[in-house]
Amino acid sequence: MGEQPPSFVVRAVTAAEHDALGQLTVEAYRAVEPAALDDGYEAELRDVAHRAALAEVLVAVDEAGGLLGGVTFVPGPDSPLAEHDVADAASIRMLAVDPRQEGRGVGRALSVACLERAAAAGRRAVVLHSTPAMRRAHGLYGSLGFERSPELDWPVTPDLTLLGYRLDL
Repeated sequence: MGEQPPSFVVRAVTAAEHDALGQLTVEAYRAVEPAALDDGYEAELRDVAHRAALAEVLVAVDEAGGLLGGVTFVPGPDSPLAEHDVADAASIRMLAVDPRQEGRGVGRALSVACLERAAAAGRRAVVLHSTPAMRRAHGLYGSLGFERSPELDWPVTPDLTLLGYRLDL
């Protein structure tokens, strides 16, 4: 029996979806890492309009247009949204899947869309950061070929260090 095609599409976010994607992102992060959501970071997660003005924000939507998840593709280290200074590397930020939609391949499809964009732009690597509690995401990243890169770890607060991951294209 063959693999079923996904019952959703990945595309650019629309302005009408900004608020809903912001809420979905906060809910997804709160479900896994509530301690990471101080007021400043929660506001950043909600501000999809700001991210969309500076980078490419993608969403996965079902056949009825329902929002399943989203991600921000940062094209390079010179972007104001970049969390790294790796030359010639794009990055993936704020990957979020509606907790009720996990297991459908949404996170994988959004990640692959970012990898495709990085390759098309001629980038040599893609980097990302993740909290230690996001173990399910770590499994996804590993299955896509990302490797832990401790030199990219980022101590955000005394209690939270973001873990760096890198995929050479």
